[in-house]
Amino acid sequence: MTDRSLCATRRELLAAAVIGGTVSLLAGGVRATAQAVQIRPFKVEIPQDQLTDLQLRIAATRWPDRELVKDSTQGVQLDTARAIAKYWAKDYDWRKCEARLNALPQFTTEIDGVDIHFIHVRSKENNALPLIVTHGWPGSILEQIKIIEPLTNPTAHGGSASDAFDIVIPSMPGHGFSSKPTVLGWDPIRIAKAWIVLMERLGYDRYVAQGGDWGDAVTEQMALLTPLGLLGIHVNMPATVPDVVAKALQAGGPPPAGLAADELQAYQQLDTFYKHGLGYAIEMANRPQTLYGIVDSPVGLVSWMIDHDVKSYELIARVFAGQSEGLTQDDILDNATLYWLTNTGISSARLYWESKLAFFAPKGVAIPVGVSVFPDELYAAPKSWAEKAYPKLIHYNKLEKGGHFAAWEQPIALTSEIRDTFKTLR
Repeated sequence: MTDRSLCATRRELLAAAVIGGTVSLLAGGVRATAQAVQIRPFKVEIPQDQLTDLQLRIAATRWPDRELVKDSTQGVQLDTARAIAKYWAKDYDWRKCEARLNALPQFTTEIDGVDIHFIHVRSKENNALPLIVTHGWPGSILEQIKIIEPLTNPTAHGGSASDAFDIVIPSMPGHGFSSKPTVLGWDPIRIAKAWIVLMERLGYDRYVAQGGDWGDAVTEQMALLTPLGLLGIHVNMPATVPDVVAKALQAGGPPPAGLAADELQAYQQLDTFYKHGLGYAIEMANRPQTLYGIVDSPVGLVSWMIDHDVKSYELIARVFAGQSEGLTQDDILDNATLYWLTNTGISSARLYWESKLAFFAPKGVAIPVGVSVFPDELYAAPKSWAEKAYPKLIHYNKLEKGGHFAAWEQPIALTSEIRDTFKTLR
């Protein structure tokens, strides 16, 4: 069977599975089975009473006293929180976000006892390269919506037909419209295994993967599992910190001697993050169930989410002060509203409790890797660290603008980075 006819067969079987046919898509081949592996169409339909309840809860917010400093060193500032609440209660329209989601092909399928929700957009180009993209926290599938069109339809967005991708964007277990695990063990390794099953089930026997934040952790674990079909990965928050640097950061002392200028900058960024920005992660890693306030108060939830890192918070504060940035007010509230409506504040936080990985430590990824460094990321990974962490580094680039939520903030730049990374792997 030719590659083209095999792809056509896989598409036909996928169509059968979508409508409940008896289809199993396996690595290395395709065969029908008596027991269906169902891929079910999904549509977002939030009842109006839930949106009304959200508005009432925002209006009933019990506000704290104003912070005692003129900056954000005590946390999310009262003026910012009030501006968010005002727009959320009076002007924000969830139905617009719902319509954007429902304009995309969405599905669910059960993997390892959890219903996995995902967006799956096929390119019109015959030789499109399949790409699975994983979000992080406090992100969601909404982070990646802006890169779908330019990646799947490159000729309309400055690229050529040879740049085309098929895009798969899953919601991690306990996040968004995926179901919440009812057993322990859903760490990045288990999620990576589920993503491999998902790509096999969709009929892809060769593909690439991308991620930042937890999406990086999951993507790198996929690479370590070495599935036959995974050709390479691209990450925008890489795990590259050398052991000697990690030990110095843990000790809270001075940086190791001999660091180059960009290595010293990365050390200083990480030192600041560990000392002043890691509180949310420590709490979720230690006591996620204690965060009842973020599932009871919308303002409590959004405040917890936007205080993820200093640069992201500053950007969001500027947006709600009326400035134009990479994100809009609707972007920010689409994401917070998704967490609220799916009641995933605590279920998403449990990923921090489950994971035992050293987040920024190199993991020994041996397959081809592309790294994009955005200046306002938690740390700007130096090329010297990336080269040691990824022996098969096929792309490295430092961008001029952008931060932690690259696909969301700088979709054009990230699209270009993804295209450049995977050109040689097609």
